[in-house]
Amino acid sequence: MREILGRRLQRLRDHFQSLRPDRGRSGGTSALLEAALTCATTWQWPVLPGVGRSGTDGTRCACPDPDCVVPGAHPFDPGLLAASTDPRMVSWWWTNRPTAPVLMATGGTAPCAVSLPAGAAARALVRLDAQGLRLGPVVATPTRWALLVAPYSLERLGELLYAKDHVPSSLRFHGEGGYLLLPPSAASSGGRVRWEREPRALPQDPADPKSPGAQPLQTAGAKLWLPDVEAVVDALVEASSSAPGGGSRLAY
Repeated sequence: MREILGRRLQRLRDHFQSLRPDRGRSGGTSALLEAALTCATTWQWPVLPGVGRSGTDGTRCACPDPDCVVPGAHPFDPGLLAASTDPRMVSWWWTNRPTAPVLMATGGTAPCAVSLPAGAAARALVRLDAQGLRLGPVVATPTRWALLVAPYSLERLGELLYAKDHVPSSLRFHGEGGYLLLPPSAASSGGRVRWEREPRALPQDPADPKSPGAQPLQTAGAKLWLPDVEAVVDALVEASSSAPGGGSRLAY
């Protein structure tokens, strides 16, 4: 099944490359299309193009809000509900908008995420690694990192946070109805989004590492290992609280 999906994905890439040779590998545009197709077909993550930057002023968002706090890096047209895993739809979007950021709609059957300031996140990863927790993919921008976790409900998240004495406002939760900017998109704060830790499929019959608080996320394309949010939230809250200003400043 995965071999068939791989061949179909490659045919789609070759087809759209031949249709738009002027937008092939220059400027990283093919990388965005390839990343969007990989997310949609290999991992079955619903994706959609972000609004992008203004054509007349590359520092401003293309949306109507002149004070947009996440320029270029949010849904607009199409809206978040349009997120899709259909390779034909994904290819059409990025063929017509080759520089559009790649957004994943979080929650449902897709991963959720928890993001925090980059420095705090790096410290949290050191602590979680020392605990022997098997982490999933980690998305990094120059200012924030996001740890992908298994899907969680808003009710369960509320119970977890209610039990904490303090949750820094710089800690953000990307659950059902949310979205996350994925590599190799342009970050709203400048620079590019990258994988600090890349998604990796599990073997067909992986040996159980007995890592606490983690579970495989089965999709139509591949099985991805993701930690439960319960397993990482303590380390992330502590790391965010130790950030400058007590972690109260929300940096995008």
